[in-house]
Amino acid sequence: MTLSIHAEEYGVSPKGEAVQLFTLTNAQGASASITNYGANLVTLFTPDRQGKMADIVLGYDALDGYFTNVPYLGATIGRVGNRIGKGQCKIDGKTYTFVQNNGTNHLHGGLEGFDKKVWKAETFETETSVGVHLDLLSEDGDQGYPGNLQVRTTYELHNDNELTCEYTATTDKTTILNMTNHSYFNLDLENQKTILEQKLKINAEQVTLLDQDQLPTGECLDVAGTVFDFTESKAIGADIFTDNEQLNIGGGYDINYILSDDSTVLKEAAVVIDEKTGRRLTVKTTEPCIQLYTANFLDGTLSGKGRSFEKHSAFCLEPQHVPDAPNKPMFKSIELKPGDTYNSKMSFAFDTIV
Repeated sequence: MTLSIHAEEYGVSPKGEAVQLFTLTNAQGASASITNYGANLVTLFTPDRQGKMADIVLGYDALDGYFTNVPYLGATIGRVGNRIGKGQCKIDGKTYTFVQNNGTNHLHGGLEGFDKKVWKAETFETETSVGVHLDLLSEDGDQGYPGNLQVRTTYELHNDNELTCEYTATTDKTTILNMTNHSYFNLDLENQKTILEQKLKINAEQVTLLDQDQLPTGECLDVAGTVFDFTESKAIGADIFTDNEQLNIGGGYDINYILSDDSTVLKEAAVVIDEKTGRRLTVKTTEPCIQLYTANFLDGTLSGKGRSFEKHSAFCLEPQHVPDAPNKPMFKSIELKPGDTYNSKMSFAFDTIV
């Protein structure tokens, strides 16, 4: 096979904008489909140990599923992923109020975050990869955020079955930014209703503790000897039903892990293995943290690709900074100032075990 890019009309946005779907295929036959509505990852086909390709991400059957997309399936999240407490924070000494769409909190960029916008798309090809650049201007005041933000998301599928996603951005006024990808993975989506038997390792020795509003308290917990310990590979479901206050808050895993290596280089954050198919996913990131979410709030009322989206039917591994960082000065800042360039990169690499 050869590298290829297929572009097709995908529908029309609620605002009447034309939307496209771009399918990237590498020389091994793996493929990723991305729409410029929300810069959403719609499909991701990877091989099992026999070489059979199958889609391993949750998604909808048509564009209109992404118009509401309460679970953020495949979404590019921004400006700020996760929660901002009470929808407020100070930037350069001034208090800003953001759209409150999670009780009193601001979640995943608001009611019309990056996942609800039509991006300008441009495809590209190299000797060993195919990709798409997606560009967006988030105007000053968008969802309450200050500054005209020029942002680019780049998806690139490589011949070694690695899908990378890179974010860059500049602003004309000090703002905050904490982008991520919210894809829901199930390494055997065709046959396994849950991901509880799939094995996970996370290179993190601490998590940030949560209050009842799922906001970090500012305290950290050493994972050693707890239900949150994935320093050695274990089944995702091994401890998920334990009576634990932090698990009970989220109805399963929905917590931020502080990576042992917090450098801005691309480093391994997590590895997931499905022993039945042999698929192995390695997640790398330049971010200091990663959120583990086990689809606790899916309840079967939404569906797509011939299946309903049930509780624990997928997992998310979302590279990020600590949630509510602007209100938690003990953690790294997510401010972006004029003249600086935001850069964040993640990698989803696939291979198989014997």
